Amino acid sequence: MKIIDLRSDTVTLPSPGMREAMARAELGDDVYGEDPTVNRLQERVAALLGKEAAILVASGTMANQVAMGVLTRPGDEVICDEGAHVVNFEGGALPALWGVQPRTLRGERGLLDPAAVEAAIRPANDHHPRSRVLEIENTHNRGGGAVYPLLRVRALAAVARRHGLDVYLDGARLLNASVAAGVPARDYAAEATLASLCLSKGLGAPAGSVVAGPRELVLSARRLRKRLGGGMRQAGVLAAAGLYALDHNVERLAEDHGNARALATALGALPGVEIPHPVETNLVFASFAGRPAGPLVARMRESGVLANPEGSRPDVVRFVTHLDVSRADVEEAARRIARLLPLD
Repeated sequence: MKIIDLRSDTVTLPSPGMREAMARAELGDDVYGEDPTVNRLQERVAALLGKEAAILVASGTMANQVAMGVLTRPGDEVICDEGAHVVNFEGGALPALWGVQPRTLRGERGLLDPAAVEAAIRPANDHHPRSRVLEIENTHNRGGGAVYPLLRVRALAAVARRHGLDVYLDGARLLNASVAAGVPARDYAAEATLASLCLSKGLGAPAGSVVAGPRELVLSARRLRKRLGGGMRQAGVLAAAGLYALDHNVERLAEDHGNARALATALGALPGVEIPHPVETNLVFASFAGRPAGPLVARMRESGVLANPEGSRPDVVRFVTHLDVSRADVEEAARRIARLLPLD
């Protein structure tokens, strides 16, 4: 029985072409700034996002935390959605690493409202923390892969600038948003002081994220990367995978989005199954009529379909399409799940 792994787009394996690129990568010591493949990747992502410079880091979490460390000081406050990755899935790093607290708002599918953000910005008063950064996540994971409209991002950035806040764009799935909306990634990133791009989700690289922004801030990010143990040596092996991904795996993200819509349609036709969010990109949330997601996911695993409880509601399961899952795979996954229903 074939295992159909829909837990995350992080489970992708490097393709033969990517492995070949990694094996042939020209290498040097990146801590000295001498790895030519890392340098090419950083220049490529900086240009893609319209920024002066960029830095390769080990993971999306490190990208987020390095950016937060650059933009904040102890006692500051970061305004973000209540479901933001930087708050919920990074081990409490904001307060632990930087002495910073989040001010969370409830966005619509994770997408913040400019008026709500403006109302949340603290007045200048010694009693209050200083509102310092507006953080947005595009696409939004816990919003079911929701895509920020560009006009909304511009309106949020205008609010931030009016009050002296920096904007950080968590672009873990930014190219999914770009492909889905038909908006160049640099147009989204133009509204942010710093922006990140993850290479190891839909793009299919084995590891790595890149943070881009003004050269001076990227130099500060380099120091914080070192502080967090992220100074890698012959990192061109990973950078080569990222370059290959940017060359070969961006336009095909539309296939993942189409497969996600096909899966949502098939699951939504099953008795007692509801798709609570529109499927814009490669994430599908399915609600199973009040049935606990944990036992259901265990049953799915027995039938060869891997997925995860979503966590925001006890009956919601998250499915993620990616380059190692075909249209036939998602159709088969839906058939296997159908055989499990109804559950007593």
